[in-house]
Amino acid sequence: MRILITNDDGINAPGLEVLHGIAAELAGPDGEVWTVAPAFEQSGVGHAISYTHPMMLARLSERRYAAEGSPADCVMAGLHEVLRDDRPDLVLSGVNRGNNSAENALYSGTLGGAMEAALQGIPAMALSQYLGPQNFQAENPFEAAEVHAVDVIRKLLKATPVSEDGADYRLFYNINFPPLPAAEVLGMRIVAQGFRRHTNFGVEPHLSPSGRKFLWVKGGDQHRPTAPDTDAAVNLEGYISVTPMRADLTAHDILDQLKAFE
Repeated sequence: MRILITNDDGINAPGLEVLHGIAAELAGPDGEVWTVAPAFEQSGVGHAISYTHPMMLARLSERRYAAEGSPADCVMAGLHEVLRDDRPDLVLSGVNRGNNSAENALYSGTLGGAMEAALQGIPAMALSQYLGPQNFQAENPFEAAEVHAVDVIRKLLKATPVSEDGADYRLFYNINFPPLPAAEVLGMRIVAQGFRRHTNFGVEPHLSPSGRKFLWVKGGDQHRPTAPDTDAAVNLEGYISVTPMRADLTAHDILDQLKAFE
């Protein structure tokens, strides 16, 4: 198996090193793991692409590249330049330092990389590690992902319908590992994306030494659970959440209702 990996925390992020180990185990001794990751941190860029300016691509070592762009840029660079003659069988994005459950998924560059792979017809998964009091300051905060990811990914590859090979908006998976040591993880749950009520991203103003105002973007309470049987809720209960997603943004539930007003 040939696997392309990327992330949004940057080429030197420890989560990317964890993902490389996960990918290497999946690929096997006869497989290949290729890395194309952002040269600098790209957290929060979503599915942005560098449409109006070029990006530099640098080969750092064998099968390891850094691109001055977003995770989606990196996936395009991997598919159409680095691996243009030998497309990968799978794209993995992560392991993100912090969860991409609930509304975080909409901002996530980690998911942006997986989404781009899906739009290009490649099976893709985004992996994120929830942080909390039980793992935030651990020697290896990514332990839950490191121990359990291979089994989860193999199950999803086996379960994905063959019909997805020709889908217009192919499935990709959002996988979040709970904020626990690996031994305390209770299992895997297939759930919908949730929504954290009464908390959201915002800004916090600060003054520079020269008196100019700058705004820092800050997140809301990450330990507020979502509705039962949705991603953040099961993560906080100790489960790995797996949410199947598509890039189709159509609100299908209201289409027929609105047609009455045509």
